[in-house]
Amino acid sequence: MELTAKIKRYNPEEDEEPHWESYDVPAEPTDSALALLMYIKWHIDGTLTFRKSCAHGICGSDAMQINGENKLACSELVEGLISGDGDTITYAPLPGQPVIKDLVIDQTQFFEKYRDVKPWLMTEGPAPEGEREQSQEEFDMIEDATKCIMCGACTSSCPSTWADPDYLGPAAMLKAYRYTFDTRDEGADERLDRLDSDDGLWKCYTIFNCVEACPKDIDVTRWLSALKRRAATG
Repeated sequence: MELTAKIKRYNPEEDEEPHWESYDVPAEPTDSALALLMYIKWHIDGTLTFRKSCAHGICGSDAMQINGENKLACSELVEGLISGDGDTITYAPLPGQPVIKDLVIDQTQFFEKYRDVKPWLMTEGPAPEGEREQSQEEFDMIEDATKCIMCGACTSSCPSTWADPDYLGPAAMLKAYRYTFDTRDEGADERLDRLDSDDGLWKCYTIFNCVEACPKDIDVTRWLSALKRRAATG
């Protein structure tokens, strides 16, 4: 079949504003949305710019808006994005972030917020001779959150992020949950001091956009609610 890929493009060296460009591309129903972008770059327009790496839904680098929804381009198949031959698939950068070029956004603030919540195991005293053991039940509390690949789809789907550039966002706070509720961690109070703020947990209004956008089906809002209870009760 032949499809039209409509891409929101922006080159800061040439363009004053973003604009849409369309490309006719051959496709199979089982092709990924990423495969169409690669075809355009290799065979039609080498100036097209986007991020990709593993192409297997693990690295999270190719998160973008596809048909108006935040998704991983490598994980979306053509057959799920169209209704017939000659249809159009639209591509745009994730919203709420500065655009560097075409589909590539500036993730500087995103990762600054990630580091701000101290997403690592904090412990006191000497390290044990062996592993820091954890029961299956204890791991079950954080397992869902460990699936996060930091693609940014959830944070870029959140209205609070669009309205407030200082808001930590669901991705960073989900990482905070993962370590705060890790039974081997001893840094919960330090993390909660940062989270218990107007631009942290309390700017999450439980809209569920993050849950709908997550390509790993993580129940983000549920875990942020657990963090809120922890912050409120100490």
